[in-house]
Amino acid sequence: MKSKENIVFLGMMGSGKSSIGYLFSKKLDLNFFDVDKIIELETGMKIPRIFEIRGEKFFREIEEKITLKILKKKKVVISLGGGAFLNHNIRKEILDNHISFWLKLNSSTIIDRIKNKSNRPIAKNLTKNELISLIKKRSNIYAKALYKVKCDSLKKNEVVEKILNIYETH
Repeated sequence: MKSKENIVFLGMMGSGKSSIGYLFSKKLDLNFFDVDKIIELETGMKIPRIFEIRGEKFFREIEEKITLKILKKKKVVISLGGGAFLNHNIRKEILDNHISFWLKLNSSTIIDRIKNKSNRPIAKNLTKNELISLIKKRSNIYAKALYKVKCDSLKKNEVVEKILNIYETH
């Protein structure tokens, strides 16, 4: 790994970024940073509460600030929030200086995982068709990641092994 490169996991909410990122970091004995958890720690609020009280605009501003700060670290594993890679500044930094993995799942799998979940403020009030539209829109941007990892029908440890194989040949 080049010293400046971090390993960044991105994708839709519910795609397993946090759990896969954590397991991957343990395999390589690297520090792990979950951006959403750090936002919650720094604000003292859960993400749904931030959306409720301060709104999405505030959340996206703090998300950008915290994510860019974490990306300055060296040789760490980072799990982005589902919408972070949509931010031009975050995306540019990741594409220019880090190794990115898009954890890709079929729309139906994502919808099963996130539909009507109160901890998913962007998705909780959307219809199935609106969720499919959101997934398609975001997928066009996620596709810019360095690597796409199809995770359907794989267990977490199988996803980690697949990413490890890609990473070792990087």
